[in-house]
Amino acid sequence: MTTGSRQKQRLIRQFAVLERQIPVLRQPIRILLRTGWILARVPLALLLILGGLFSVFPFLGLWMLPLGLLLLAVDMPVVRPVITTAVIRSRRRVSIIMRSLRAWRRAP
Repeated sequence: MTTGSRQKQRLIRQFAVLERQIPVLRQPIRILLRTGWILARVPLALLLILGGLFSVFPFLGLWMLPLGLLLLAVDMPVVRPVITTAVIRSRRRVSIIMRSLRAWRRAP
């Protein structure tokens, strides 16, 4: 298995995790990951990244940034390893923080 295909599989796994965590996104993600959808994926990825950067507004959120980066990595294999690593690490950190907050709330 080549490094490129390994990175592609890692990226696909990140989309699968996202689908499990947010089931509403399952169908749109599957549609966007089709091979002929590059003309929709890249502009949408850039809009999501921009929306994530302006997350101070109520209708935009920080959740848009990793989704936009993942969509961008589908069509840009050069940035794929960096983006998947960053998404995995940030997901782990958020998970650790959430567990700590839950434990803190349960403590008397």
